[in-house]
Amino acid sequence: MAYVPVPKDLSKIKTKLAFNLTKRQLICFSAAASVGLPTYLLTRGALGNSAAMLLMIGLMLPFFFFAMYEKDGLPLEKVLKNIIRTCFLYPRVRPYKTENFYALLSEKEAKPIAETDKRRKARSKKA
Repeated sequence: MAYVPVPKDLSKIKTKLAFNLTKRQLICFSAAASVGLPTYLLTRGALGNSAAMLLMIGLMLPFFFFAMYEKDGLPLEKVLKNIIRTCFLYPRVRPYKTENFYALLSEKEAKPIAETDKRRKARSKKA
């Protein structure tokens, strides 16, 4: 009898649409083809086959990265967004700051006490 391995975590399984590719991969590959093939066909006469092919690969490569790259379950654009946020948008050193609610309470309590102390001192000076 044949045994088929079944993964324990079914949330990591992605549905395949066509050619054993996900919808994201199909969209990115078709976008890469729509950018790369016309570039190659239009530039091979002026640049030659080798240069036109390298240009086509250079233009298609980002689309392939967006389709295939995944780190810790996050696609490439989310990984890039996190890198940009941590490196450029947020400060590198983030001091730990808390709001001390007890200080607010003590200020409210300290104010009447300070006023009564002033009154006592004023009375003692008069006497």
